[in-house]
Amino acid sequence: MSSVTQIDLGEKSSVKSTPVQPAGKWRKYLPMYLSVAPFYILFLAFGIIPTFFSLYLAFQRWDGIGRMQFVGLNNFKFVLTDSIFGQAVFNTFAIWFMSTIPMLFLALILAFLINQRRRSKLIYQIAYYIPVITSIVAITLIFGSLFNEQFGLLNQGIAALHLPAVHWLTDGWSMKWAIALMVIWRWTGSNALIYMAGLQSIPSEFYEAARIDGAGTWQVFRYITVPILRPVILFTVITSTIGGLNLFTEPQILLGNTGGVANGGLTMSLYQYWQTFPSDHYGFGAAVSWIMFFIILFFSIINWRVVRER
Repeated sequence: MSSVTQIDLGEKSSVKSTPVQPAGKWRKYLPMYLSVAPFYILFLAFGIIPTFFSLYLAFQRWDGIGRMQFVGLNNFKFVLTDSIFGQAVFNTFAIWFMSTIPMLFLALILAFLINQRRRSKLIYQIAYYIPVITSIVAITLIFGSLFNEQFGLLNQGIAALHLPAVHWLTDGWSMKWAIALMVIWRWTGSNALIYMAGLQSIPSEFYEAARIDGAGTWQVFRYITVPILRPVILFTVITSTIGGLNLFTEPQILLGNTGGVANGGLTMSLYQYWQTFPSDHYGFGAAVSWIMFFIILFFSIINWRVVRER
């Protein structure tokens, strides 16, 4: 009996002491590594390397062809002391405030109302997503004709009400409202679909219990829908902040590279394009991009903390 036990123990110890060969381990997981390798290779080539190169380039003077010249912090100093960049920052935040807050509130209301419907939900979802997949250049050209000061449809309607025409493309604040209206029209439906996905994850028992207790539509929306959708709202606030502070196509096509009369519609991204490509000063453009990055990061963190705490 003891000999059998010794043999068993010997076998067990020999099994435990047998090491796993590293080569076999690599062969086992090699197909998995190869399946995800293309993403990381592309991310390295077009994400990480350009990011670090832009940081290096921000301290250089370079026209894209000749040799780089180290200029230290001069690019950053010029951007931070340029009054036009300060105006671009103000314009960007003003347009963000005019567009993002009404857009998210309207998207939440629309999602809540559509979610109450029992039929035709798919039709509304398709209709709301069409602006997102429509060419932004075509959208801007159409809105440009609507905002035309002499023959635009909006001013024609205002004239029918015997009110003075609005200078949509020449007045500073009117230009900002024109850009904000385009952003609202384009992204309200997309955010509404995100909110609808969140609403469908809320158990129907919550709404039924609230209706039994006599809660109205506004009370259900305020005390059930909004608190449960807080993570979704936080997501849309952050993404809308990042997108809104990087606004470029709408003001560039509608108002030109300089942001219209007296730079009234000039945004940070448009400022970067205007100051970089015509003069081929890519080091300056890299410095602007990093300053924009820290501005957007700081403002996104503020939004995240405010929405999360409330």
